[in-house]
Amino acid sequence: MIKAVLFDLDNTLVDFMRMKRASVEAAVEAMINAGLRMSKRVATLRLFKVYWRVGIEHPQIFQEFLKNVNHHVDDRIVAAGIVAYRKAQTAFLRPYPGMTSVLHQLKTRGLKLAIVSDAPRLKAWMRLTELGLQDMFDAVVAYDDTGERKPSTLPFAKALDQLNVRPVEVIHVGDWPERDVIGAKKLGIRAAWARYGWDPAKPKPRTHGADFVIDKPIDILRLVGKA
Repeated sequence: MIKAVLFDLDNTLVDFMRMKRASVEAAVEAMINAGLRMSKRVATLRLFKVYWRVGIEHPQIFQEFLKNVNHHVDDRIVAAGIVAYRKAQTAFLRPYPGMTSVLHQLKTRGLKLAIVSDAPRLKAWMRLTELGLQDMFDAVVAYDDTGERKPSTLPFAKALDQLNVRPVEVIHVGDWPERDVIGAKKLGIRAAWARYGWDPAKPKPRTHGADFVIDKPIDILRLVGKA
């Protein structure tokens, strides 16, 4: 019997990459208006290259970007980028269609819910709060809580401990097979691949290894009823 559902956060609960792209484009336009001498296309590509090098959650991404392209940091340009990024982030940060209803229905059925995310703890909580979902989860396990990223079993084990459930009583939903599916299954948790959250810029994995594949959030309700 399923007693709990674990969720990845980015690209499972929220369309993180859609928000990230929109926020980056807004930041680039603002930085160009503030004096950055570069086309929007080139600046966007180079900014994402810095993201992939230093990490998608890097707290000083615009400073690193300017060091990379101009070899010095102009605080006026940085400030313009940060303000524009934050405004766009607020506008584009949304749960996937139907996800909020699914979470409410799972809670109504008496299931425990948890987040298992590689994001820093504060950013995970900020995203949940911006989405209005901060009270939906019985546990939130972020990178800071274990110092390990998926597919390490430690984040999953911590969530199980906080929920007081066994692996066989749990389904984990996540978009990244190499992290979410492998990490969950190593601990004996049944894994659902959230195919709807897979970045379309990436080729779909040849094998995902998941116990279930879901194409929209409402499919989660079906899985819980069958598992």
